[in-house]
Amino acid sequence: MAKYGEGDKRWIVEERADGANVHNWHWAETDCLEWSRNLLSKLLSGISILDGEGNLFIKTKKLEKVDGEAYVNIRRGKIIPGYELSVMLSWEGEAKDSDGKSLLKVDGSVEIPYIADENANEDPEIRVSVKDDGPIGMTLKEAMMAKGKPVIEEKIRVYVQSMAKGGPAKDELEAKKVAPKAQSTSKKELAPAIAEKEEVKKESKKGFKTISMSEKFSCRARDMYEILMDENRWKGFTQSNAKISKEVGGEFSIFDGSVTGRNVELQDGKLIVQNWRFGSWPDGVVSTVRLTLEEPEPGLTVVKLIHTDIPEEDRYGNATVVENTERGWRDLIFHKIRAVFGFGI
Repeated sequence: MAKYGEGDKRWIVEERADGANVHNWHWAETDCLEWSRNLLSKLLSGISILDGEGNLFIKTKKLEKVDGEAYVNIRRGKIIPGYELSVMLSWEGEAKDSDGKSLLKVDGSVEIPYIADENANEDPEIRVSVKDDGPIGMTLKEAMMAKGKPVIEEKIRVYVQSMAKGGPAKDELEAKKVAPKAQSTSKKELAPAIAEKEEVKKESKKGFKTISMSEKFSCRARDMYEILMDENRWKGFTQSNAKISKEVGGEFSIFDGSVTGRNVELQDGKLIVQNWRFGSWPDGVVSTVRLTLEEPEPGLTVVKLIHTDIPEEDRYGNATVVENTERGWRDLIFHKIRAVFGFGI
């Protein structure tokens, strides 16, 4: 068996001219570690375990770390998840007397040393520790074990079920399942899509490339617009510094300053057009990002991205700029928005 990340040559398809992996016949592998961190953080952070019962107050704080590996393989439409994770979670507790006066506040941690696909049908081991081992501290620890453990187990089951459904690869799998239906579509119906592709080709200059993608989200279009244009929300789902102007002509800086640019056209809840420049690109190179937000029905938003004038090489001669840019949009922006804000389809 090949090691994760290396692949087994018996299952690797030679590159086709159209880049297709038809019907997922061969292995299609997706790294799910960062997606797992985001989902587990959302599931386990800020949970109220006890809110006054027995004069005890206990809640989880935040996910401190997730180590290990997580991935999803898809072959012939079959989802094969693989993960081995260790998780550390912080919690806090407080005991009060009958008059509501605080007797003791404590901090503690929850360790889940082994969450794995081979034990998907079993509840994982959960270890609870507390920094104060006095009588009241131990009472809070025991309460956390008794009341908190079942809650945490349920959250882990949600993660396991999400991985079983394909994790971040679910959307890609669903898209490929419906792809054959498009073959029966008339030429007249396909005309707009063909025209859009031709337009993209025309916009690509020599030495530059264009990427386009379409993503669906379970939210209103105005919510997606706000997330993409609000620097605090951007900081939240990327876990990086951001400064974003909401005015046409205003400047922005995202991903700790590695991407900078300017707003070209803004239509609230409908359209974002910006100039983007990566710090590693050759001097003077600026690309154009066009994000169209459509809401075919309430609560369903389709984001269409066209990113033009992406240089084929960076200033150091690396020819992975287009590939990295496409992966960044998919994994660091769209998938993280789904994981953090719960907009999955």
